[in-house]
Amino acid sequence: MSSKPVFIVSDVHLGAVPPETERSFRRWLLHVKESGSRLIINGDLFDFWFEYDRVVLGEHVRVLALLADIVEAGIPVVLMGGNHDWWGGSFLTGRIGVDFHRQPIRMQVQGRSLLIAHGDGLGAGDLGYRCLRLILRGRVTRWLFRWLHPDLGARLADRVSGTGSSLTEPAGEAARGRLAFLSAWASEQLVLDPGLDIVVTGHAHCPAVVEAAPGRYYVNSGDWVTHRSYVTLEDGGEPMLHEWED
Repeated sequence: MSSKPVFIVSDVHLGAVPPETERSFRRWLLHVKESGSRLIINGDLFDFWFEYDRVVLGEHVRVLALLADIVEAGIPVVLMGGNHDWWGGSFLTGRIGVDFHRQPIRMQVQGRSLLIAHGDGLGAGDLGYRCLRLILRGRVTRWLFRWLHPDLGARLADRVSGTGSSLTEPAGEAARGRLAFLSAWASEQLVLDPGLDIVVTGHAHCPAVVEAAPGRYYVNSGDWVTHRSYVTLEDGGEPMLHEWED
């Protein structure tokens, strides 16, 4: 087992954040490459991602190249699809080399059993989004969207994103409500499964590490829109919350 920590991050929303935020995130990725044993990106790395057969969104090429370098350096990268970038596929897995997932996964990390989920549609919240998600993720919708010109598709995604409003506003009542719903959902998972040690989500944009029971945790890695927060997990240790400063 590696003595280097596992890094967990979520909700970077590349494409919607300012250029300096992306540059800072790229510097953080270089830090992970030097210091980490595994990288878990728990959804919404991109504010918009859709895989076309022959087109890659140009604004993401630098981050994608860094992720490929991290994988080639022998550091596994797990990428969860979030509500903004659930539409990943073979380009991310085949060309970049990440382990991409659209549904929550269970995995062993640093001697701990983790349940990893982005968090959209989980718990008692996001009721309206749950209905919308059935449409957005349906085969017909994806087939129709593929026939839009990528520039038009990206503009459409920007209009419905909502990320821009959070660039200048602190976490509001809706974000705190999502955190409460996800915390309750995580506590329920820990009760239902005694073999589970840590439940990890993102989505709420509110960093949190909560010891729900002795030695068992709910972790939310926060975001890079306003917090530039992330979590590290070392062998046998408790999850540690950080904010990146460079």
